[in-house]
Amino acid sequence: MLASAVRNLSRRSFSTSKAVSAQQLTVRDALNAALDEEMERDEKVFLLGEEVAQYDGAYKVSRGLWKKYGDKRVIDTPITEMGFAGIAVGAAMAGLRPVCEFMTFNFSMQAIDHVINSAAKTFYMSAGTVNVPIVFRGPNGAAAGVAAQHSQCFGAWYSHCPGLKVVSPYDSEDAKGLLKAAIRDPDPVVVLENEMVYGVSYPVSDQVLDKNFVLPIGKAKIMRPGKHITIVAHSKSVETAMLAANELAGKGIEAEVINLRSLRPLDSETIFKSVQKTHHLVTVEQGWPQSGIGSEICARIMEHETFFHLDAPIWRVTGK
Repeated sequence: MLASAVRNLSRRSFSTSKAVSAQQLTVRDALNAALDEEMERDEKVFLLGEEVAQYDGAYKVSRGLWKKYGDKRVIDTPITEMGFAGIAVGAAMAGLRPVCEFMTFNFSMQAIDHVINSAAKTFYMSAGTVNVPIVFRGPNGAAAGVAAQHSQCFGAWYSHCPGLKVVSPYDSEDAKGLLKAAIRDPDPVVVLENEMVYGVSYPVSDQVLDKNFVLPIGKAKIMRPGKHITIVAHSKSVETAMLAANELAGKGIEAEVINLRSLRPLDSETIFKSVQKTHHLVTVEQGWPQSGIGSEICARIMEHETFFHLDAPIWRVTGK
C-alpha cells in the first residue's frame, strides 16, 4: 500500500507559483518570510552562502533580501563550504547569529569539521561559557535528476551528534515556524529542507502568517488521527505517509500520521502515546535503513514499555 502511494505521489504535479490565495503559502515563500522577519527583528542575524545575494539564492529562498538588507547582511561566498562555514561559526562565537546556507546538504560534507567539531562541541568544551547560535540550512534528501551524490538524506547523520538540534520541515507551516525557532535558538541548529516542495503551496492559518509565529523545536505534530496503525515520517515523506493513510482509509483502516518536525530532540512521547493506542507502527524516511531515523525509533520503542503494546513487528520504509 505504501508502494502504491509512492507511485501516486510520483505522478502528481505540483504548482511552482507563489501563494495562490491569502491562505496559501509556498514553502519557498515561508522560508523567505522567516528570514526576512528575523533579520528585521534582530540586526545580528545575517545570511551567507553561495549565490544567496544578487542571484536571490539558487532556489530563490532569499529573494529580495540582498536589496533590502545590503552586502553586510546578505553575503555571497566563493564555492568553499569549509571556508564560509568556518567564518559563520566564528561570527556566532563572537555574538552574531549567522544563517549559513548550503546549496545542498550534500555539500555540507566539505564543511562537516566546522559543523560538528567547531559548532556542535564548543558549548560542551567551554563548560557552557560559549554559545554558538548558528543555523545551517538548505535542501536535503532526494531530488529530481541530480544523481546519488546530490540525493542523500542527512537526518541520521546530523541527529547522531550531541550539541546539534536538527529539524526537518514538511509544509509551509513547518518551514516558517521551525526556521524562526532555529534562528532564535542559542545553539547550533541544522534545518533540513527539501527542494521538491519549495514550490508547493500549502494552506496556512492567520496565525502562521503572523510575524510572531514560532514552532517549538522538539515537538511532533499529529497530521491525521487514527486508531489502527501509526505512521511516523519527516520532511517530504510525510506526504507519502498521508497518501498511504488515505489509501488505507478506503479499506477501513484508520492510520494516525505523525510528522516528526524535529529529529533531535526527537518527540518520543508523542510516538509512544500513539503506538500504545494503535498497537502498530510503520516508519517512513528517505534515508538509508542502517542506523536511520526509523532504526532509532525502533530502539526507543523496544527500550520503553510501549514495546509491550505492539501487536506486530515494526516496519521501516526507507531509501535503498
